[in-house]
Amino acid sequence: MSALATKTTFGHAVHAEWVKLRSLRSTWFTLACLFVVGLGITALTANAAGKGYASATLADQQAWDPAGRSLMSYVVAQLVLGVLGILIVTAEFATGLMQTSLIATPRRHRTLAAKVVVAAAVAAVAGQALMFAAFFVGQAVFALQDAPDASLGDPGVLSAVTGGGVYLTAIALLAVGLGVLARATAGAFATLVGIVFLIPGIAGAFPGWLQGLFRYWPTLGAAEVLKTVPDPGFPHPWLNLGGLCLGVAAVLAVAFAVFRRRDV
Repeated sequence: MSALATKTTFGHAVHAEWVKLRSLRSTWFTLACLFVVGLGITALTANAAGKGYASATLADQQAWDPAGRSLMSYVVAQLVLGVLGILIVTAEFATGLMQTSLIATPRRHRTLAAKVVVAAAVAAVAGQALMFAAFFVGQAVFALQDAPDASLGDPGVLSAVTGGGVYLTAIALLAVGLGVLARATAGAFATLVGIVFLIPGIAGAFPGWLQGLFRYWPTLGAAEVLKTVPDPGFPHPWLNLGGLCLGVAAVLAVAFAVFRRRDV
């Protein structure tokens, strides 16, 4: 009986988190922005790339990656889903409702685990849907521009599209962990921006013994999974993405430990 009650309790916790998330206008506004902005960026970048194909050098034409170019909206999508992942946690800290949640579910690890499950599910569905939609929009634009396009059956294309969904899910879970650690939306978002943009931008300034770390860094080695033309600097993109996922798991482990011990 106790085991059944335990499973039911966690199921109720997950359901409660889903109800809280879907009842917020900000959730649907954020998801709408994800698709509107993401697909808008896809159309604009694909149009510019397609127009420039005819005048590109032979080397650039040989390195043409229609699948990878159509998935560039991940750069913005990771921030949008990151905001959603952060708000799943920090919105309750800001309003004081976290105490209410913990009264309803006294075992803190269950509360946070339920938030992680909901964040992962929403990010996986939304992120994967965006990647497929962006791919098809990009290929349609390339076809209109008489630039080479791709289909899902081409070598490496389906892997790149699905890899984009996995990448975005990992970033959303990283955001959940940062939200727990920072307990403030602004602080967690600033940290996320630093991770995905600032640190990669100054990667060359780091000492040589740290350079191997960037094989698994967001927007660097891990993001190579969204391409079908391999980069010699990152020859194993799925291994790099796996390293990112391990890093996200480590951040979540720290978040669980802090959440269980820190006062709300």
